Amino acid sequence: MGSHTRLLCYAVRSRAAQIKLWDWDKAWVNSQTFEGHTHYVMMVAFNPKDPNTFASASLDKTVKVWGLNAATPYFTLEGHDKGVNCIDYYEGGDRPYLISGADDKSCKIWDYQTKTCVQTLEGHTHNVACVGFLPNLPIIVTGSEDGTVRMWHATTYRLENTLNYGMERVWAMSYLKGTNNIAFGYDEGAIMIKIGREDPVCSMDSSGKILYAKHNEVFTANVKTAAAEDLVDGERVTLAVKELGSTEVFPQSMSHNNNGRFVVVCGDGEHIIYTALNLRNKAFGSALEFVWSVEKDEYAVRESTSRIKLYKNFKEKTSFKPAVTAEGLYGGALMGVRSGMSVAFHDWEQCRMIQVIDVETPIVSVYWSEAGDLCTLACEDSFYLLRHNSETVSAYFNGGG
Repeated sequence: MGSHTRLLCYAVRSRAAQIKLWDWDKAWVNSQTFEGHTHYVMMVAFNPKDPNTFASASLDKTVKVWGLNAATPYFTLEGHDKGVNCIDYYEGGDRPYLISGADDKSCKIWDYQTKTCVQTLEGHTHNVACVGFLPNLPIIVTGSEDGTVRMWHATTYRLENTLNYGMERVWAMSYLKGTNNIAFGYDEGAIMIKIGREDPVCSMDSSGKILYAKHNEVFTANVKTAAAEDLVDGERVTLAVKELGSTEVFPQSMSHNNNGRFVVVCGDGEHIIYTALNLRNKAFGSALEFVWSVEKDEYAVRESTSRIKLYKNFKEKTSFKPAVTAEGLYGGALMGVRSGMSVAFHDWEQCRMIQVIDVETPIVSVYWSEAGDLCTLACEDSFYLLRHNSETVSAYFNGGG
C-alpha cells in the first residue's frame, strides 16, 4: 500500500487474472478492476516515486506497469522464461529501476523509463520468491526456494553474500524503515537480521556546517542557526536542511579537510573529493580509506594492506609500503597506520616511522588536538592520551637518526 495514497491494490488469483483496486476512504469499495494478465497475478507494488502507477508480477512470465486511471497496462516488460513471482521498486537516487524475481531462478533489473532489462542476477538454484532494494544501503536482497538469501551490490551487481539458515524455502521478506533490520519468512519459521551500520555518514567543519548523506544524496545544515536559541540540555535540535546534490558512489565515509573547503566521500573502493560549498568534483581515485593531513590540500589513501599513497595539491606525491600490515589509516599531525592493536605513526613529509604504540584493546579512532601536540587513541573500552613533541622528532632526524 503506497504511503501517498489511501488505496489498496489486490491481486486476485482467478482465471480472469485480475487486479482489483480498493478505496480506503470509501469503506473499501472496489473502485476499479485491471485486466491484461493471462495467468495468476502473484504480486503488485506501487511506485514510491509516482503513487499513481504500480507494477504487477504474473505467472504469464511478464511484469506490467499500470496507471490508476486506466484499465489496461501502460506497458509490459518481457524477458523471464518462466512465471514472475515478485517485484520491488528502487526508492533512492535518480535510477528508475524495478526488480523482478521468477521461477526461471533469475532476477532482472528493469529501467521502467526505457522499458529495458539492464541486468540479470543469476545464482539461485530454485524459484525466486522475494526481492527487494534496501532503502538505507546499496544492497539488493533476493530470497529463493533453494533456502538461501543472496545479497548483491546495487551498483556493480556483484554477489556480496549468501545466507543459509537451514529453515527450508524462503517465501517472504520485509524491512523496518529507518533501520537495517530485515525479516525473512521460511517454511519452518521466521528470522530477523541486521546488516551494515545505522550510524549516519556525516562530517562537520570547524564553522559548524554539517554535510550528511542519505543514499547518494548529500544534505547540508548549519548548527550555528540554533546557537542563538535557548536550548535545553538533551533537547532535540531542529535545523534547516538543504539538499546539496548527489555523489557518484554510495557514501561509506565522509570528512572535511582542515579548513572546511573540501569534503571527501569514500565508498566501493573509491574516493571523490568535492568542494564543500556546492559539491563540485575536484579529484577522485581508488581508496579503501582516506585521511586528511593538517595541511589543507594534503591527504593519504590506503589502497591495500600493503600500499599507502600520499597526495599534495591533488597530485600524487609519493607512495610507500608500511612495515606492518595496514588494516586502518588515521590522519592528523602524523599519519597513523593501524595493524592489529597497534598504531605506527609516520611523518607526512618523508613517510618516516616516528613511533609504534601498542594497546590492549581494539582501536576505534585517533584524534589530534588543533596544535598537533596531543593525540588520543580511542579504544573500545578505554582511551590513551599521548603527547607528541615535534621539535624532538625534528632534531632526531636532522641529526641523522
